[in-house]
Amino acid sequence: MSQTTLNVRMDEEVKKSLEKFCAEVGLNVSVAVNMFAKAVIREQRLPFEIALNTSNEETRRTVHDVKERENLNHSSASSEMI
Repeated sequence: MSQTTLNVRMDEEVKKSLEKFCAEVGLNVSVAVNMFAKAVIREQRLPFEIALNTSNEETRRTVHDVKERENLNHSSASSEMI
């Protein structure tokens, strides 16, 4: 099977925490991301619940921040192509 590269932007502290967790359970981030991707494909859903409600303000902020970054990245990539 051929390999490809996936670039992901995330908060630096999130990355450090993920790397620490992965090391503690004997994985690296690449293996963990591949496990996540395979679970999504196998289950045909995200392997956790996403809910936007008043009791889950942190999830709401995270989703909003990710969408904002994607919009900014998309806008700058589009303007670079012009």
